[in-house]
Amino acid sequence: MAHEHSTGLAGDVGWPPTPAQAIALQRQLAGRVRQVDDVGTVRAVAGVDVGFPGGRLARAAVAVLSFPDLRPLAQAMAQRPVDFPYVPGLLSFRELPAVLEALARLPVRPDLLLVDGQGRAHPRRFGIACHLGVLTDLPCIGVAKTRLIGTHDPLPDRRGAWVALRDGDEVVGAVLRSRAGVKPIYVSVGHRVTLERAVDWVMACTGRFRLPQTTRVAHALASQGAPTDG
Repeated sequence: MAHEHSTGLAGDVGWPPTPAQAIALQRQLAGRVRQVDDVGTVRAVAGVDVGFPGGRLARAAVAVLSFPDLRPLAQAMAQRPVDFPYVPGLLSFRELPAVLEALARLPVRPDLLLVDGQGRAHPRRFGIACHLGVLTDLPCIGVAKTRLIGTHDPLPDRRGAWVALRDGDEVVGAVLRSRAGVKPIYVSVGHRVTLERAVDWVMACTGRFRLPQTTRVAHALASQGAPTDG
């Protein structure tokens, strides 16, 4: 899998050493996010998750499932030391070096990535799903368990219901009821997808649990535990 895209980064995929430089890079790259329906035919969908065993290492897992039946096709993991400080809004700089390494180890190239984290529902419209999408030019969707920014109207307690997540006057994501009677999830554009289609893809990958099956399998790999039902 090729990751050699022009990113404005230097060195080893080129991670900025300071938060100020990382913020500047996010602002620079945010304009490269494509909010268009350019997913194409999906036969393989991947979940991406990162765990931090001991706090000093990032363990990235990518789980590729067939679509639409969501059966396991391939998986890959990578573990790297964490060099970047923990700063809310800059988590991709801690997680993506390991994620890119795991993606490069896959025997198949996924058609769509569902990333555990934010896409455009981010203060600079450049969460980890956007960052990964721009670096790989793969269609990406952010699927987060918690809200980082924004406000929204009341959400009906019906599976598949969603309302817009707004930051000021701008729609930055969707608050999605993936399962009745549980907390919603937060879906946002990563790259090469529209918000409406992102919601459709997430629901198509979600069974009887709150989180998409892609996320559940990737989380189990990253944490070396059982799939989460949360």
